[in-house]
Amino acid sequence: MAEKFSLRRLKNIGATVAERLHEIGVFNREDLKRIGAPEAYRRIKQKHPEITLPRCYYLYSLEGALRDVHWDSIPDALKRRLSQQAGFVD
Repeated sequence: MAEKFSLRRLKNIGATVAERLHEIGVFNREDLKRIGAPEAYRRIKQKHPEITLPRCYYLYSLEGALRDVHWDSIPDALKRRLSQQAGFVD
């Protein structure tokens, strides 16, 4: 339980995102930094193909957690790069 709480201390990470990160073996900021936001997003999506994972609530929030900023303050160019790295083709 302490591991999940540690994730929830990060900006943008709520209970659901923390639980999904835990399911893919991400227990703290260092784990998330090691695999990166795009890979964490892909792993969560692969584990839960039945649900829609909004980019802002997952991909951008994960990057924001690493940068200690709100997801909406991530520059558009970085959002595009993260989206490409996560496999979006738009």
